[in-house]
Amino acid sequence: MNVPQNSVDLAMYFEGFYAKPYLCPAGKWTNAWGHLCSKDHPPVSREQGEIYLAEDLQDALYGAVRICPVLITVPENWLGAIVDFVFNLGAGRLQTSTLRRKINAGLWDDVPTELNKWVYGGGRKLSGLVRRRRAEALFFL
Repeated sequence: MNVPQNSVDLAMYFEGFYAKPYLCPAGKWTNAWGHLCSKDHPPVSREQGEIYLAEDLQDALYGAVRICPVLITVPENWLGAIVDFVFNLGAGRLQTSTLRRKINAGLWDDVPTELNKWVYGGGRKLSGLVRRRRAEALFFL
């Protein structure tokens, strides 16, 4: 199963590229396009960043489909939006969420509302997450 293009586009747009490690708002060291790394990871090229992103999005795809098997039957853009959510927040967040229950029940009209609840990082509402969740939610409208 291939990663939907809108997942790649969303991740690249909202993460931005950073060659050197930086501390994200959630307090995790990352580089490239949101790739988790160590604080002392050497700088990466855009090419290496693209490899990391492809691997990370593939992991997010597998996680999303494992948790919400119904996603293999939906339009590619819907799947892509959920893959971006998992890439950004992790499969564990989807696993324990009301969003997962809504997806698996096929309550697609409820998905945008559930996505838009996930806008906090480091204990505070982040404008970047508000925009990102809104962008993901638009695929369901």
